[in-house]
Amino acid sequence: MNMIGKVLDINISKKKGIIKESVEEGTFIEEFGIDGDAHAGKWHRQVSLLGIESFRKMEELGIADLEHGDFAENITTEGIILYELPVGTRLKIGETIQEVTQIGKKCHTGCAISKQVGKCIMPKEGIFTKVLKGGVVRPGDTIEVL
Repeated sequence: MNMIGKVLDINISKKKGIIKESVEEGTFIEEFGIDGDAHAGKWHRQVSLLGIESFRKMEELGIADLEHGDFAENITTEGIILYELPVGTRLKIGETIQEVTQIGKKCHTGCAISKQVGKCIMPKEGIFTKVLKGGVVRPGDTIEVL
């Protein structure tokens, strides 16, 4: 199964539970996450990914003006149905290698995202990874399922 996707955006925030801002590139640190992001740390949810395909579902529900990072995802992706990847799947993203550690998450009740957007798709369709090999990731980089 050789699936290839693409990085659309890298997004970070200094605090948890808020919408993330796009950056030109992310420096991913092995066993830690993205430099400068509030979710980085020595745990299993170092990096969050959400596909543009999930954004489109929200748009079909009538939610307009969604920006990458609105669901607090670190990497906005295209071309791979992320939530169908089994835990343990390894992904080569830009210079990095990351391992899927969790599919979906409980949403904080009343998080900024669901307040602003009405509901959140992250609990079902967002995934989390830990960084096995660090490096730089930029928009336009490929994502390869290893």
